[in-house]
Amino acid sequence: MIPLHKMSGEEFTLNAMHIETIEERPDTVITLINDRKYLVKETAAEIIDLIARYHNKIHVGVRDIKIERVKD
Repeated sequence: MIPLHKMSGEEFTLNAMHIETIEERPDTVITLINDRKYLVKETAAEIIDLIARYHNKIHVGVRDIKIERVKD
């Protein structure tokens, strides 16, 4: 989940996993996979950074997990 701001300044949290596209025209429009659109104050670059930090946060330590195969 990433924190964003509507054009009115109201903060809301968006599930980053549902973002399909981010466009700047010139305001930033986020389109979700269900075709719902959000007009936000953040730039595309800021949103991409928030998404990257979100993914790093939820995947921290994943590469350190050791998977053992069970032999029959």
